Amino acid sequence: MTKTKNILFLVAIVFITSIIVWLPFIINNQTFQLFANYDGPNYLVISKCWYNPQCISRSFSLSLPLEYYPAHFPGYPATISIFDVILPGWWAMIFSTLLGTILYAISLYLLFDLLKIKQKVYLVVLALFLPARFLILRTVGAPEPWFLFSIVSSIYFYKKDKYLYSAIFLAFAQTIKTPAVLLLVAYGIDYLIKNWRQNLIKNISKYLVYLVVPLAVIGVFSLYFFQIGNFFAYFQSGDNFHLVFPPFQVFDSSRPWLGDIWMEDIIFIYLLGGVVLIKLYEKYKTDIMFLFPLVFFIATIFVAHRDISRYSAPIYPFAIIAFNDFLRKKEFKILFLILLPAIYLYSINFISQNTAPVADWTPYN
Repeated sequence: MTKTKNILFLVAIVFITSIIVWLPFIINNQTFQLFANYDGPNYLVISKCWYNPQCISRSFSLSLPLEYYPAHFPGYPATISIFDVILPGWWAMIFSTLLGTILYAISLYLLFDLLKIKQKVYLVVLALFLPARFLILRTVGAPEPWFLFSIVSSIYFYKKDKYLYSAIFLAFAQTIKTPAVLLLVAYGIDYLIKNWRQNLIKNISKYLVYLVVPLAVIGVFSLYFFQIGNFFAYFQSGDNFHLVFPPFQVFDSSRPWLGDIWMEDIIFIYLLGGVVLIKLYEKYKTDIMFLFPLVFFIATIFVAHRDISRYSAPIYPFAIIAFNDFLRKKEFKILFLILLPAIYLYSINFISQNTAPVADWTPYN
């Protein structure tokens, strides 16, 4: 019963804190700033037309090349289309994000419970606000809440040795965002570490269910083929690939998607990520709780994009896990309450500025 009450409390917290972010925009009749936040309109277009270029060009006026839309995988638009049956398109998108956040909060609570972490409810609430970028991602049109839900759920079932459920959630994650493949890589490394002293083939049969993950990719690419006529449309979606060699090219401001020299904050993000890995290794050694953040962090240092904090989203819950002893201290709780207004002001300011130039919202209805 206590677990049920805790989950219901977390659902209420997600609702209330989301409404507090939306309220200034609703009161000032600027609700469309919520809907217009990047990349929400792109996903909303896909939920209406999928990837049909004739439908997109005929119905929508965003100044994006048609080949760019396959850069956005269909998992999140599919959830929007479900809500679109009963809600206007833009609110369908927002409520899809809200549901994804609720499911993420529940899955994180269950993972904390499995790991026997104390003050689980408080730490999940903390994860809804820290890093501050997540408060934005969970209150506009964004796939990250669904992505984090499916990643955390996959790891939860992996640690319970329920590989079929783990594989299904990872396959779902793979239809949402391409970095899901990094969790598959981490699972592969974990398998090698556990079995390298034995015959590597001996225990592989129960892991074969993870073949559903590349099948999910084939399914997405097949959708592109039937909609666009190009199976490899994702790889021809324009300036969409931000993994570059050598690492740390994010500091080359002459590259696209960067454009300024004020990037000291990225150093702090990398530093925090490194400390998270140190703490996780101390706690879990070569467990998947360390291996996945390690693989993802390594990939992140090759990302050349200004919004590193968003690209690092799958590491967010692991930061909470890594520092949970410190985060549960009374002093930190006081600091968090002091910073809470700043987090809200940052979010509202960001949302009000990060908007796509949508001239006509009628087709999005």
